[in-house]
Amino acid sequence: MNKLIKIILFDILKNKIVVSYTLILAVLSWSSFLLEDNTSKGMLTILNVILFTIPLVAVLFSTIYIYNSFEFIELMLSQPIQRKKIWQSLFAALSISLVVAFLIGAGIPLFVYSFDMLGLMMLVVGCLVTIVFVALAFLASIMTRDKAKGIGIAIMIWLYFALLFDGIVLFLLFQLSEYPIENMMVGLSALSPIDLARIQILLHMDASAMMGYTGAIFKDFFGTTVGLCVSFALLALWGILPFLISLRKFKTKDL
Repeated sequence: MNKLIKIILFDILKNKIVVSYTLILAVLSWSSFLLEDNTSKGMLTILNVILFTIPLVAVLFSTIYIYNSFEFIELMLSQPIQRKKIWQSLFAALSISLVVAFLIGAGIPLFVYSFDMLGLMMLVVGCLVTIVFVALAFLASIMTRDKAKGIGIAIMIWLYFALLFDGIVLFLLFQLSEYPIENMMVGLSALSPIDLARIQILLHMDASAMMGYTGAIFKDFFGTTVGLCVSFALLALWGILPFLISLRKFKTKDL
């Protein structure tokens, strides 16, 4: 399995898209700090990158790579290798490569300009968000053999979590404003990994107004420490459950 991970990992790291992704992250991160007059503004810019750019690249690149690797997967299936190991190796290699790209592109500027708890939180959350959307890409790609449909599903996943989810929450908030819906808002915040990532970072920043209604309620109910632990656990589940579902489907899927 380790040998298979190395083969896939080296193939991904040589991909021009991954190299370009690393360079773009580096340009955005360095310019965020160099062009702003204080570190806080640069951190908010990187936060937007983590919440929108990283999920989009992770889910799209992973989905396309899996579809382009079906011939390689079929070749591996003809060898005495368990299906479980093939799928796990693909997931590990894609996750590691995109996490490394993020750490090189955004991690170095964060260490230089924000070598503190907030900078570390940005790095951890960025890595988790990357893994979560790689897992969602695996689930999207195993749902259909049609490449166009799979990429469409991946794009819809990103649109839902990045844009539509907050709109749905605000709609429910206005429609049910006369009722005690605080507990429901806390529960809804667990249904979006991007919302959980936003809460984790903004709890450590002096930017409470940007947290949105769900983030404010989450902070009020759980407090900084407990809320952080719970949101980390939920974000980890967002990475584990979609991959386990995709693994189960891959074991029984007729390729």
